[in-house]
Amino acid sequence: MYVVKSPLADADLRTVSEALQGALVDLVDLSLVAKQIHWNVVGSRFRSVHLQLDEVVDTARQHSDTVAERASALGVPPDGRAATVASSSGIGNVADGWVKDVDAVGTLVDALGAVITRMRERVNATGEADPVSQDIFIQITGDLEKHHWMFQAENG
Repeated sequence: MYVVKSPLADADLRTVSEALQGALVDLVDLSLVAKQIHWNVVGSRFRSVHLQLDEVVDTARQHSDTVAERASALGVPPDGRAATVASSSGIGNVADGWVKDVDAVGTLVDALGAVITRMRERVNATGEADPVSQDIFIQITGDLEKHHWMFQAENG
């Protein structure tokens, strides 16, 4: 049953819906990973890293909403449930417990790198199928790359 019908051809819609769903999962997980580390970071750079992590959370949450609403606009129901995120995220596991500031930064560099790699694949996959969705992926990638740069510089 389609409540909303997309103007995209079926093959294009399949490509775009997979890209949007994958991006949603990665962004939801990125926000959770950053928040988990935010709660557990310790060390001499606690405050700066703690605040920087919230910036990543805000970016990921804002973009996840944009991605989910784009999927809905195309007639694709977004799935951000915990089980879906856990089973298909491109981000590796995060250790539990306290995290030294240097390790927190390294974990975020890795998580952002994984999401950026997958986001760039989505940019390429959606170019012809749906330039509107591609534009969303380009914006997300740019924002995440800025965070990636800042976290890399944090550990110099």
